[in-house]
Amino acid sequence: MKGTALAVVLLLGVAAPQGRAQSNNFKLGQSLETEYAVLQELAQGYVDTIQFDKMILAGVRAMLASLDPYTVYISEEEGEDFELMTTGNYGGVGSLIRKLPGEGVRIIEPYENSPAAKAGLQPGDMILEIDDIPVYDETSEQSSSRMKGQPGTDVKFKVVKGRTKDTVDIVVTRERIHVSDIVYAGIYRDDIGYIQLSGFTANMAEEFRNAVKALKDAGAKRLVIDLRDNGGGVMDEAINLVATFVPKGTLVVSSKGRVESMNRDYLTTDAPLDTLMPLLVMVNGHSASASEITAGALQDLKRATIAGERSFGKGLIQSVRPMPYNAQMKLTTGKYYTPSGRCVQAIDYSNRHEDGSLDKDANGGIAPDIEVPGELLSRPTASLVYYDIIGSYAIEYFLKHKTIDRVFHLSDAEYEDFVQYAATQDFDARTAAQTALDQMIKAAQSEGLYDNYKEEIEALQQKVNMDKETVLRAKKDEILPIIEEEIVTCYYFNRASVPVALRYDKQLREAVEKWMSQQ
Repeated sequence: MKGTALAVVLLLGVAAPQGRAQSNNFKLGQSLETEYAVLQELAQGYVDTIQFDKMILAGVRAMLASLDPYTVYISEEEGEDFELMTTGNYGGVGSLIRKLPGEGVRIIEPYENSPAAKAGLQPGDMILEIDDIPVYDETSEQSSSRMKGQPGTDVKFKVVKGRTKDTVDIVVTRERIHVSDIVYAGIYRDDIGYIQLSGFTANMAEEFRNAVKALKDAGAKRLVIDLRDNGGGVMDEAINLVATFVPKGTLVVSSKGRVESMNRDYLTTDAPLDTLMPLLVMVNGHSASASEITAGALQDLKRATIAGERSFGKGLIQSVRPMPYNAQMKLTTGKYYTPSGRCVQAIDYSNRHEDGSLDKDANGGIAPDIEVPGELLSRPTASLVYYDIIGSYAIEYFLKHKTIDRVFHLSDAEYEDFVQYAATQDFDARTAAQTALDQMIKAAQSEGLYDNYKEEIEALQQKVNMDKETVLRAKKDEILPIIEEEIVTCYYFNRASVPVALRYDKQLREAVEKWMSQQ
């Protein structure tokens, strides 16, 4: 058996050095031999036909998932989605869609200047057929896949127009769709520029630098870089973003890994655009990876003030390796360190408890210089967003009103119309108090104490429980901004919704006030 295991290792091209590495390679050979023997027995004797491709793919994915959430196998079919994640590009018509159960595919939001928008597709339009094939029995993923394709090719839709209810055929020529990481760039107030980034895909830093130039030309003398909810992306783009504000040759990040080639320092290679402009970088618990490289470097170099909440704590680096049959594997190959030597990684995936759980280091992530807590949505509001009730109402509003002003405010009467609409929808309208009371009741019942406190509990229920309409009116302050954002997006695309969100952004407003007071 030892000879067979060694042969398997050599076939893999793995050297067998002395000591521990030799032992690990021997165990690898044993495991591969065992796996092959199991598959062989299944192929020869299992009672039903086995789809080995699906079984082995599931096994590969489970194996990688035991390491960390970022080491993944990417099949050829998933390659386009991976390209979108890393480059922001794909071939298609450029629109968000939603498949309604048993119905068609609803257009939710055509992207600005996309083929879908150019062809006249609007929010609320319902696609019944794609290339003469009905969509009723398809999932959203299946319909979306058929809408994508090589740039320059046509796709034909049979559409029921939302406003006129006319059924028409629309031919859309696919293009290379680029989803920009720059969600919005504009003047926040006075001489303060503001750029909101959603990710770090290829060429983002160049777009960012151009946006900074435009803001400076518009009179910006200070800049807010909003990385809240930015999950990161390509490390090189973070380095190039930092290069906009620091001298050429500045250390931004270092990497360390098991392979010697991963141990290196990354310095800026471009000349800066502005080394003096005051910078404020906003982060929160969903700012991760390249966002943390950016924030950590600018903080260590004393080039920016960081504000908001402690970031997520992802200090791991992934590399992409080619796999057979046009597949790829993204695997963790190292950890990154900020210029001062900090590793922001918060979770040690190599040390799991017996139950599989992991500990999170409270010191992981990037701690803000100015701590400003964000506002959490209440359960009813979060439920409205989750079930897309607000988005559906926005489309209904769009279908009834031909135009709105860019500076849009929902009237009290219109909010009441939303209350009546949402109250008929299925969502969790329980407040935190109601949820806590429900849990207390269950606990009392399980312990046999409910009858002892029945009168008191029922009296408390009458005070705490509210119907949907009452809850919706009570939560108006946090629901109203979301409705306005969704409605403005229907008319003027996603970029126009950001100024709406900014006028209600208490965390940003407080952070800017504190930042300005320090200058």
